[in-house]
Amino acid sequence: MENIRNFCIIAHIDHGKSTLADQIIKFCGAVDERRFHEQLLDDMELERERGITIKSSAVRLNYRSKDGKEYVLNLIDTPGHVDFSYEVSKALASCEGALLLVDASQGVEAQTIANLHLARKQGLKVIPVLNKIDLPSADLDVVLPQVEALGFSSEEIILASAKEGIGIEEILERIVKEIPPPQGDKDAPLRVLVFDSHYDQYKGVIVYFRVFDGTVAVGDRIKFMATGDSFEVEGIGVLTPERVAVNSLTVGEVGYLFANIRNPRSVNVGDTITHLKRPTDRPLPGYRRIPPMVFAGVYPVNPADFPALRDAMEKLSLNDASFVFEPENSTACGFGFRCGFLGMLHMEIVQERLEREFGLDLILTTPSVVYKVRTVDGKEIEVRSPSQMPPPEKVEASYEPYIRANIIIPISFIEPVMNLCKEKRGRHIQTNYLGNDRLELIFRLPLAEVITDFYDKLKTVSRGFASLDYELDGYEKVDLVKMDILLNRKPTDALSFLVPREKAYERGKAVVRKLKELIPRQLFEVSVQAAIGSRIIASEKIRPLAKNVTAKCYGGDITRKRKLWEKQKEGKKRMKMMGKVQVPQEAFLATLKID
Repeated sequence: MENIRNFCIIAHIDHGKSTLADQIIKFCGAVDERRFHEQLLDDMELERERGITIKSSAVRLNYRSKDGKEYVLNLIDTPGHVDFSYEVSKALASCEGALLLVDASQGVEAQTIANLHLARKQGLKVIPVLNKIDLPSADLDVVLPQVEALGFSSEEIILASAKEGIGIEEILERIVKEIPPPQGDKDAPLRVLVFDSHYDQYKGVIVYFRVFDGTVAVGDRIKFMATGDSFEVEGIGVLTPERVAVNSLTVGEVGYLFANIRNPRSVNVGDTITHLKRPTDRPLPGYRRIPPMVFAGVYPVNPADFPALRDAMEKLSLNDASFVFEPENSTACGFGFRCGFLGMLHMEIVQERLEREFGLDLILTTPSVVYKVRTVDGKEIEVRSPSQMPPPEKVEASYEPYIRANIIIPISFIEPVMNLCKEKRGRHIQTNYLGNDRLELIFRLPLAEVITDFYDKLKTVSRGFASLDYELDGYEKVDLVKMDILLNRKPTDALSFLVPREKAYERGKAVVRKLKELIPRQLFEVSVQAAIGSRIIASEKIRPLAKNVTAKCYGGDITRKRKLWEKQKEGKKRMKMMGKVQVPQEAFLATLKID
């Protein structure tokens, strides 16, 4: 136990976490040169394609320090995007220390501060590292005071370049000297924290864990405290980064186990595992469960794929505990699920993983946030989709979720960023100065305004320099109306959305105009309308594809041509009554991304 160190790397997105993890693994000799590749811990194809970390990954390393002692280091690499902060909180719960990485050219950003607060709340020892010092754009005179403003002295900050391998040995020496060894009792009843899991078709659910008390060995009967399900351990191992089987793991160690667990619902991330015969009466505190911010309907294109989609979602939720889902039925799309996500990027990633890893074709409906509605008979209900909104005469008051947004920008961009936040119905709360050229703006904003294109617009008005972090911050009263989109006078519930009354008219017009561009022309005329209740507030027509039926009719009286035109008109009318309008996937998201 004295020679074990558990630590993670935390930073803002794109500050070099994965590259630093690669260099630490390389320095410790865990992987030989032939098998080494960049983003070694990012084992998902999607992570490599996008160049971001989506899942936190663990690896066990052996390190000999300068004084000749042998140490076991358990490194957990974490994501940096705000949508994956749940993964960061899981990693922090399993560690005693953290490396706080700051890009020497970009400086302190929103997620840097958010992750540092999380680490300090958990009582972790934090070691600051200034990365990318080899870049020509690195500005140490500006960035060092920003890091010092977070509560570090200049002597504490390590100057490094993960790409060039500068400062890696100093980082490892500081880890073994400053991060405390794990505390726990080998002889106490078993207490193991589950921090991740995934489904293997041969072995069942594979559980990743950290041992806090006791010892777990192959052949032990274990129990999951949240579900009460018990199993016999069939295999235990550590990640080096390949899986290596061992007979047992004890206090402070990180590894995986499998026990022929075939039902994904038996395992909850954040649960405590104990022995069946000698259980503990004190489950470990789980980590802060983050409520879903965005809800959208997910439906299979082929209705026969519904059972496959349900299985896929159960297996995916093992690997991504922040993803939640419940069955839903839609008149336009049939049977599907109402799914909760932490943000728009999280939604995009889940859709891609379901389509790639499970071979499904999916339709996603317009995303929305969770509103609260108080009805005239005093009940309070949660409205996650427009179809759940009660009729206007039954609604006494409606409330929308607000967030507390921390935006970090260079001082020169304060005016355009302030204007953007006010345009999005935001309220300014506070301004904090970070060094001479940066400041932190704290705004209270409606979540519905943020989940769509706020981040893109923020990057645009600040020329890419702004960074954003946010957390849910209660509800406020709003006059909410349900906007129905009618295609040929038939409501399309998948395109409906909820909107504040003051913005309803302009939003309805913009959506109808956008759908006119996106819905392909059919063989019959399509009318696109936006309605609040029975009142139409915007309308557009999509012209039908034309066919010149009189092309072969030449000579003779004009009445011959008129007869053919009348016949065609009758056919188009009948087709309009019976035909189905094909709506492309982009149309569902386009209703959100409009100015």
